[in-house]
Parts: sequence; structure tokens; C-alpha cells
Amino acid sequence: MSQGRGIWVGSTKLVSWFILPYLLLLALPCMGFLPNFWSTVLTLSWDSHTHQYITEQAIVNVTQETLRGTRKLQGKHAKGETRLGRGFRKAVGEVVKSNAAMDFVSSTMSDPVYHFDSERVDSAVVMLRQFWTQTVLSVRAKEYQSARRSLGQLFHSLQDFYSHSNWVEMGQRSIYLHLLQPEQPAVPVAKEDTPTCMECFSHTCRNNLLPRLTSTQGDSQLLTTGYFGTFPPKPQGKCSHGGILDSSRNLGAKGGINKDSTSPLFSPHHYLHVKAATLATEATLSVLRDLRDTVGHTTFLKLFSVNQVPALVFVMDTTGSMFEEITAARLRAHSIIRSRANNPEQAGTFLLVPFHDPGVGPVYETEDPNQFMQHMESLMALGGGDEPEMCLSAIQLALTHSPPLSEIFVFTDASPKDAHLFDAVKALTLEKQSKVTFLLTEDANGTTAGRRRLKRKRRSKEPLSPDRFSLYSSLSSLSGGLTIFTTNSDIHRVSTIVEDNTAADKVTLLHVESDHETMSVHSFRVDSSIKNVTLHVTGTMMECILTSPSDRSQSLLSEQGPLAELEHFQGLYRISLLPPIQPGQWKLQAKSDGHLTFNVIGDSSVDFLYYFATVTNDTHPGLARMEGSPVAGVPAFLVLAVTGLASEEEASFSHVTLLGAEGENLQHVKLNSSSSAASTYSLEELVGLVDPVPRVPFCVRLTGQDSKGNKLERVSTELLHPTHVQIQVLSVPRLVPGHSTVVDFDILNHGPERLFSLTADDNCGYLRTKGPHRFPVAEQGSFRGQVDLLTSAEAQAGATVTLILTVHALDSPDSNYAVAYLTVVPPDSDTSPPSCSAARVQSNCPSICNQSSWSVSLVVSDTGRSGLTAIQLQNGEGILTLFHSPPPTEDTLEEAQKGPDQKQVHRDEITNAGHHHHHKATLQSGDPPVNVSEWSLDSSQPLWARYTSSCCSAQAEMLVWDAAGNMKRCHLTSGQQRTESSGSGRLKPSGVFFFLFALLWSPLL
Repeated sequence: MSQGRGIWVGSTKLVSWFILPYLLLLALPCMGFLPNFWSTVLTLSWDSHTHQYITEQAIVNVTQETLRGTRKLQGKHAKGETRLGRGFRKAVGEVVKSNAAMDFVSSTMSDPVYHFDSERVDSAVVMLRQFWTQTVLSVRAKEYQSARRSLGQLFHSLQDFYSHSNWVEMGQRSIYLHLLQPEQPAVPVAKEDTPTCMECFSHTCRNNLLPRLTSTQGDSQLLTTGYFGTFPPKPQGKCSHGGILDSSRNLGAKGGINKDSTSPLFSPHHYLHVKAATLATEATLSVLRDLRDTVGHTTFLKLFSVNQVPALVFVMDTTGSMFEEITAARLRAHSIIRSRANNPEQAGTFLLVPFHDPGVGPVYETEDPNQFMQHMESLMALGGGDEPEMCLSAIQLALTHSPPLSEIFVFTDASPKDAHLFDAVKALTLEKQSKVTFLLTEDANGTTAGRRRLKRKRRSKEPLSPDRFSLYSSLSSLSGGLTIFTTNSDIHRVSTIVEDNTAADKVTLLHVESDHETMSVHSFRVDSSIKNVTLHVTGTMMECILTSPSDRSQSLLSEQGPLAELEHFQGLYRISLLPPIQPGQWKLQAKSDGHLTFNVIGDSSVDFLYYFATVTNDTHPGLARMEGSPVAGVPAFLVLAVTGLASEEEASFSHVTLLGAEGENLQHVKLNSSSSAASTYSLEELVGLVDPVPRVPFCVRLTGQDSKGNKLERVSTELLHPTHVQIQVLSVPRLVPGHSTVVDFDILNHGPERLFSLTADDNCGYLRTKGPHRFPVAEQGSFRGQVDLLTSAEAQAGATVTLILTVHALDSPDSNYAVAYLTVVPPDSDTSPPSCSAARVQSNCPSICNQSSWSVSLVVSDTGRSGLTAIQLQNGEGILTLFHSPPPTEDTLEEAQKGPDQKQVHRDEITNAGHHHHHKATLQSGDPPVNVSEWSLDSSQPLWARYTSSCCSAQAEMLVWDAAGNMKRCHLTSGQQRTESSGSGRLKPSGVFFFLFALLWSPLL
């Protein structure tokens, strides 16, 4: 993003980073609003509005607008600013990522339909409406990640329309409603043999559109969009996209019309960029508001993870030996629910996945804490069997259903029977950035006592391997969780770790592992924003010394002191720093004869998210996010976003340090300058060049300082494993019940020629073959393949299928993964919104408005096949009355002949006495939508409505939805003749129309 970022100020060394990519860029094509902030660097158009900027700012604005509206409805006054948090930033990032991917993924980047290019307007409009339907279906199914993906795609195409078409050049000052509202007037598209442009021989093209293409007269307007590249071929006389990267710009008519940037080298109509970006922003805001009104304020905020607290996710072994563990989980759940009771807005999501052998699930998910506790109370430890259990299957189920950034706690005493799922579970864990912590009530070393206890608990068919829990340890290590080996007697106290990690605003200050038998030394930094610092250490320590920033020490195992309090349970040390906690660098020295894991957490809103990216120029200059693990030994950019800084706080972040698994420094990476007063809603991103990416596992530590010059550090807990192979999903198609679907992928080999193995997995069992499939890939070569899914005929619209692809080199540890979310859609989606037509308006408002009223009668129907589902009075101070059937026609005619005073008296008589059997519901502004889906079995049957209001309130707005999620805004005014949204060419029905309509429908009702 370019505006307000100041990203490159005072960082001349970073300028050299893009000189070479910039030179390479000059020979490659480009189209669309620029994807992200890096694009403005490559094109030297610092003040350009990018897709990223437009999308981020629109989401922030509507989210804040929604929060204010929610507080107003609840009668609450805003107490300062709301910190939207890390979850919100990640959710917005997913929308932005999906938006940018339209320019980077091969299946969409050159398709003119996705970018409103080459006059493919009609096809692009159909696709836009499909994205809308898909988004609503996913939100209603609570598949928020899928919804964010389709929303990002919708935004990209919608925003491109204003940059690639002549809409701005026609003098339009409002958005093109027809794009998402088919009932609105459409501007015809120029036919293939109709010339649209004149020759232009300079970088800046002014007045190169033919006169009819810039006409402001509605009847003579024509719509066009620029042709790009060589496909489809550009007809003579048509407009090009234009710019130095468009090969079609030299074909007649020369030049172009794109408004993607402020640079004349890339955008011939650069002087209209701001106008195009303004309309694109308005269109994006309109979609977000429509979505909010369609799904409701609360659901809209959940879609963007606003004020999200960590989900409480239990994966629970329910075999007969697990009574104590289940009891401990109940205790922790009850304690967490009780602590969140004071803030109902942060109750969070509760999820439980039970498992044994062979059963897994079902998943129990709720946002009602009382229901979750009732379900936990009903959980029983029953049965038993062979020692291995289906644990990884249960974890995969939990990851599929839980939101990103979740904390998952696994209670078991058995090793995994489904080890073949480890790669899929690992991929999903890293993709969602969730932590997995294991609480194991079984001896990890296979000691005599452990075997005796195991024999009593389970029937074992074969000797147990000492490393049977190694997959659990690997999963917790790479995700930043812990593996705790404890006992039944200590499980109740050990489970306090659940509460420690699921409180809101937890940040990580240190996460390292150590296998040294000598004394290991680790440090962590506490800043002034951090409260309640807790250290968790797993393993067995022989000595542990804590040293404060003032060089005061305490031997934690042998003495009580002023620095910290230690609690020791079997398998876990819990150390709490005592207040007041001194800011500065703390040091922890520990000695053990085995493996230790150290994890230090504290309370603070200031945290960060990051991803790796590479420069791409296939069709757009920009930074394309790297999926899966980063490639070892080559340069890559680290893109980082700081979250949680309040507007009154100032902070700057100078660098990150890549840390090895044991906390050793691997690489120092400088970040671009970011010293500025932060905003609560700042979505600024920092960039550093990692050259090269390490060849060993690492995590990321961010370093900066606050306004007082005190150092500030945060640590990412996931352990990244660099690799020499990549897998990229090339297409993410929609799934149709009963139909087969193909997903294409590429394998990129960054090493020597060798054999690879591919395994596919999905959570619904739709894959025809899962593999493994073996194939050779040449040195620095690639392999293109596909997997085939057959969607069940019973699949529900809106459901998400999680597809996981993992690839392994057969001669080395190199592996990587890709995760794709596929949405099930109806075979023939309904994209037509309902309609509302004014049948009669009664208005005789005098100068003294409070002595009279006005009313409008409406016919509401669904123009598609889905049927009406809900109606709401969005704005207005009057009363909206809904009827199942039309009033008798004689009343209609008789009413029309009466004077104003007689009409009001007669209307009161009808409502209160004669026709109560027609009345179904009354609504006021602020009331929730009324569900009308069960009022009629016939989806084509209309409803009737009457709105009555004081003349002092001359306007109102009614919202109508159909079952497919299409929404209609019906604007009501005291002097109106119709109720459709703004536009031209609509019907102006009268009382006669209402009379005829009633006659038509009355025999059918």
C-alpha cells in the first residue's frame, strides 16, 4: 500500500533490493489495480491505491462502523478505541491474500473474465454474482475462511472494473449497481465489430476514447474494457489495457485506457487513477455493508475475528482409562468459562473432539459456554482396546473445525494408530498457525511402572516402542506447543496450562528446546506493556536459576525468593514472575540430563504476524506470498505486520532475528523504517530481505523499541522447516453435488533430479485416489499434476472441503505442503435478488409534520427460484406491517376514494378489527429480521407489506432476502412512486396495479 505508509523513508539500502526485479519487470506484462504495497515500489508510483490498500481500508471502516452500531443498539458508550487484534489482522490478511492471488495464480492471472478485460463484461458480471452467492453460503455455514477467500476474489474483480473500463471516462460519479444487482439498468457493451478507441502515440493518452464511449447521455452510452496481451486477440479499433507491459498497446488502436496506477509508464489514463480508486473503494464498501446486513452484525464481526479470544479446543481420548483426564478437562473448561463470564462478548468458541479406537468424533462445537459444560459433563470414559488410538484423526478434525490461531489441547495416554496422517495434520497446523499441546498420562520411557500401569489400563498386543510418542513431540515442537508427560495424580494441576494459554492477548517471549546435559542459558525480554509473565518448562531440571534485569538471582528449585514463584508437577514446571515485574532482559539458566522445552508467555496486545514472499512479474509486479514452507538457500522477503498498538502508543521495529531450534542466532534481518505514531487500525507491513533462507529449522523474533527507547521483543512459536521443494495449487474450483472436480497443482524441484511422492487427503472423503503417487522431477524442474474429487450428491451448499497435498523427496527429508479450501455450491445458483414494488402511496403531509402520517403499500416477491426468507426494517421511524395475503380489493378501491382523515381512521379499523387474519408481523427499525421462509410453500408466492410513518420521518429502508443470500434494499419515501434502489428505467406502479395483482393471486392463496 502506498498511502500513509512511509515504508521506505531513511532506508536507502533497501532501494537496491528492487532495482534488479524492476529491470526484469520491464519485459513482462501487467494488468489490474496494482496488487500490493510492493507493486508501488516496482512501478515507482508511490501514491497509487492498490488492491491491498482499497480492501484493507474498506474492511477497517465497515468493521468500525459495525462496532459503533452494535454498541448503540446495546446502549453502550464506547470507552476509547477498540483494539481489533491479531485475529482481525489475520482475517483481513486472508481476504487480501485471496485478492492478490487473482494476479499471481496461473488459472486466474491471464483470464480476462476475472479482470473485466477484453470486453468480457457479461461473463465477469455472472462470475461476480457467483462469488457473492458463494460468500454468503460460506458465512451462513460458519465456514469463515472459505468466505474470506471468495470475498477477496469478488473484491479483486469488482475493483478492476473501475480501473479497466470506461466507466470513469463516461463521467460516472457513482458505482455501477448492475454489477451485483441484475434488476438495475445495464449499460450495453460495445460489440466486437464496434471501434472504441483512437490512436494514441504517447505514454499519457487523453481523449483517445471515441465520443460515444465518453457520452454522459444514458441512452447513447456504451461500455468497453481494454484488451490485454495476445489472448483473446484484439480486434482493430479496440482499446488496449495499455502501458509498457501490455503487448497489445502497439496494435490499432494504439495506446490504452487502464487507470491502475499514477505512473504514465504503466497506466495511460493515470490522471484518472484516483477517481477510479475512489469508485472501487465505494463499491467495496457497498459489498461489505450488504454482507453485514445479510448475515447480521454479530456474524459479520465473527467473519473478521473481531475481538477474538482463543478458541477452547479439546481433543479427548474417551477410553476407559481416561476418567481423571476427562475430569481435569471439565475443571479447566469450567474455570475458563467462569473467567470469561464477565465479558460475554469474548465468550469465544468451544470445541470438543472425542476419539478412541476405531471411532473419532463427532465434533461438538458451540459458542454457548453453558451448553459446552453440559456436553462435557455427559462425556464418559468407556471401553478400551489395543494401545494405539485414532488420535491424529481427531486432531485433524479439530484443526478443520477450529479457527486459525487456536490453542488445541490433546488429552490421551495412547500412541497414534493413524501415523500416516501426520503430514496432513502438520500441514493444517502450520497453515492455520495453531498450537497443539499434548497432556500425556503415560510414561514416555516405557519403564516398569509405566508398563504395569499400561497393562492394567489397556490390552496390548505387542511390545510398545519407547518412541511411540515421537509424532506428538514433533507436532507440538513445530507448532509452538508442548508435550507434557504426567500422571493421573498430577493431571488436574498440570492442566492449568490450558488456562494460561487461552486467556486473551497472550504473547510469546521465548520458545526454545534444549538437549544439553550442561547448563543451558536462555534470555527473554519484558517490556512495559507486558503483564503476568508465566514460564512453562517441560522435562526434568536438576538446577534452575532466574536472573532479573538488575542482576538479581533466585535458585528456583531450592529457595523461595522475590523474583518468581515455582510450582512443580510431574512433567511440568510452572514459574510465575512476581509483581512488580521489572522491564528488561531476564535470564534463565537450567541444567538437565534430558530434553527440556522452555516457553515464556505474557499478557500484551502487541504481537505480530508474518509470511514469506517472492517478487513476481508474470502479469503483475508485486510480492507473491509463498505457500507452505520457505525454500532453503535462496533469497526471500519477510513481510511482517505488527498488531495491537494503540493510537497513543509509538513504536519502531528495526529488525528480526531468525532463531534456531535451541534459540541460537542464525541471521539478522533489517526491516524498513517504520518509526511513526501508530494507529489502532494501522495495517502497515514491514519488509526485510532474508538472504538466504536458512537450511535448518528456525523461528522469528521481532525486535523494536517503544517511545521511551525501551526494547521490545516478540517471538513466533511455529518452527519453520526450510525445504528444496514447493507445491502450488493452481486452481481452486467450486464443488457441485454429484459432480467430479479436478484440482491442478505444480511441483517445483529446487534440488537435483530425484523421485518425489505425493499424498492427497480431504476431510470429506471425496478424493478418488489419495496416493501416494511417485514421479521423477528434473533438476530445477517442475511437474504438473491433478487430483480428482467426486462430491457427494448429498453435500450441503456452503460446506467447505479441506484439501491437503503433501510432497516428499524419496532420497532426503525435503517435503512441503499446500492446503486448499473448496466450497460446495448449488448446481444452478440463484443470483437474482428479490423485488419490491410500490402499489399505493398515501401522503398528504402539511407543514406541521407531527400532525399527519404517510404510508406506502408494497408487493414483495422473489424473482429467482429460492423464495423469500427474511425481511427487516433497516431505517425509518415508522411501522412496517407484513401480510400473508393481499387486503380485499374493495378496501383498496374504497380507501383510494377517501380523504386523508378518513383514510387514517379506516386504516386503524382494518388493522384493529376487520383483517387481523391477514396480518403476520409488525417491524420497527432496530428489530431483527423476520423469518418469512415458512409462510408459504411456494417460492414464487409474494408477500404484501405496508409502511406507515409520521410525516416528520419522510424516508425509510426495508431489506429483503431470498434463500440464496441475495438481498434487495427497498427505499421508501413519503413522495415516492416506486421503491427500487437508485437508478433509472423502473416501473411506476399505481393503485390499479395493486388491484390487478390482488385479483391475480387471490385464487391461489
